Amino acid sequence: MSDANRPLLEVRNLVKHFPVKGGLLQRTVGQVKAIDDVSFDVGRGEVLGLVGESGSGKTTVGRTILRLIEPTGGSIRFDGVEVTGLSKSALRAWRRRMQIVFQDPYASLDPRQRVGAIVGEALVIHGIGTRADRRDRVAALLEKVGLGADALDRFPHEFSGGQRQRIGIARALAVEPDFIVADEPVSALDVSVQAQVVNLMRDLQQELGLAVLFIAHDLAVVRYVSDRVAVMYLGRIMELAPADRLYADPRHPYTHALLSAAPEPDPDARRERILLEGDVPSPMDPPSGCVFRTRCRHALPACAEPAARTPREVAPGHVVACIRDDVA
Repeated sequence: MSDANRPLLEVRNLVKHFPVKGGLLQRTVGQVKAIDDVSFDVGRGEVLGLVGESGSGKTTVGRTILRLIEPTGGSIRFDGVEVTGLSKSALRAWRRRMQIVFQDPYASLDPRQRVGAIVGEALVIHGIGTRADRRDRVAALLEKVGLGADALDRFPHEFSGGQRQRIGIARALAVEPDFIVADEPVSALDVSVQAQVVNLMRDLQQELGLAVLFIAHDLAVVRYVSDRVAVMYLGRIMELAPADRLYADPRHPYTHALLSAAPEPDPDARRERILLEGDVPSPMDPPSGCVFRTRCRHALPACAEPAARTPREVAPGHVVACIRDDVA
């Protein structure tokens, strides 16, 4: 496959298990299966939305891709290069091309540093430009994200939550990356400013041609910004499809349940509300077969078999991890 046709990011069979320790000797007594056999691609200039309930493994996927968390198994290829085997020194060069916007815009900013130093830190690390060049570049970035150059010499606590997230976005863009993980970038913000930040990120993504993994639990936001959407539950991807198709024709029972709970903009629309029974199973001991089967109203005995875990393509680009065809 030529470089032009190859996805920028290729994730195959990604696994991340966290050991659980207990007892006086703190021995390993189990494992939390935060990510369990996750595969997807992100094309150049594409936005892939990753959606699911809290605890589904979304954030762990994003941080594992960037190797902020080391994977337990699987493959992560970025622009054709396997990054899981790179040493820390070799990985540094690739980090310039892969950046992150964190969920909490205050906790992710050093309160002791001025904004100019925060945004320009990566430029210093990668040896980009002179001090004067870096200051000019940071000032231009702050203008681009809707903050004036006067923000350079101020501290994070002097800004609102939305403004601090703009600083975080500017920091991610400073080294001109090709790919960004946006880890629930508006969930910690007031509703009144969420739309402003989402629109800013969407405009910048289109202007700069960025590939983005947009992690969120808000289905409306994900639909607005994403080209394709992947739905996660208990460490696995249940469904992946182009955004318009997934929202118009969801094929997995879990996707149906999520969409039924989302606010409907049309006041005259009627949608069946699907209430999920029971609790989310423990990620230390997920159900066999389809991990959603214990809460699924369409579950069959065959859903407990290993074959039920295998995703299948039900339409071009539309993949579903469900053995049934009659739940749409």
